[in-house]
Amino acid sequence: MIMCVPVTTTGEVDPRWGRAARVAVAEVVGGTVRTWDEYDVGWDRLHDERTEGSHHARVARFVQEHRASIIVAGHMGDPMLQMLRGMDLDVRLGVSGDARRAVLAAAARID
Repeated sequence: MIMCVPVTTTGEVDPRWGRAARVAVAEVVGGTVRTWDEYDVGWDRLHDERTEGSHHARVARFVQEHRASIIVAGHMGDPMLQMLRGMDLDVRLGVSGDARRAVLAAAARID
């Protein structure tokens, strides 16, 4: 399964999904992180540059391009949550701490 999580430069879960500066894309197989790639998405900077819809489209493209099926985050606004769930994504909120551990914990609840 492929999961996305907003991350800080120290490897913690960034509490903001739609305003994250970096997002990690993890492939988890059999309870192990097989791949972990971090991307400077700049959503913190880009969030207010255009309309909410264009920002949501930017986020949706990123998720689709990386073929993620699960989003793990501390928080996101209701419009973003509705958009992602409308894409049939599994969204897990309320996570914090080490981002890799958060991804593995979310994956364990699925397996």
